[in-house]
Formats: sequence, C-alpha cells, structure tokens
Amino acid sequence: MYFFTYVLKSKVDHKLYVGWTIDLKKRLDQHNKGLVESTKSRKPFKLVYFEGCLSKEKAIRREKQLKTGFGRAYLKRRI
Repeated sequence: MYFFTYVLKSKVDHKLYVGWTIDLKKRLDQHNKGLVESTKSRKPFKLVYFEGCLSKEKAIRREKQLKTGFGRAYLKRRI
C-alpha cells in the first residue's frame, strides 16, 4: 500500500496546496467538488506534483517538509 504526498495548484489564484492521502484520484475529486473545507473557495485544482511513500508517517512528514520555506523553494524549482 502506498501513501501519497501531493501538491495541487488552484486554477483560480494559482496558489499551491500540499496534502497527503491514500487515494490520489479520489482526493483530487474531493478537492474539485468542494468537499474539502480548506480549499473549496479555490477550486478547481490540478495535480502538479506527488510522491509515493511506504508509510503514513513518512507521507505526513514529507507533507510537513514541503510546507516549510525550504519545501516551498524545492517545489518552485521542481514544478
């Protein structure tokens, strides 16, 4: 089983959202249908980056890393 750390880009304000999930397609659909409270005003989104992890803990740790200043700089270089 894989756990995913993912980055979405809002097509409205062009800002990034970082999260983690078990089912990447389902989670993207939830964001785009407005079912995620923190992002419903910024939909629609497109998936711009993801990483697979072998444990939930590693996915959450990577999510937290990507939300730091260094993580944002890394994403800017990668995307």
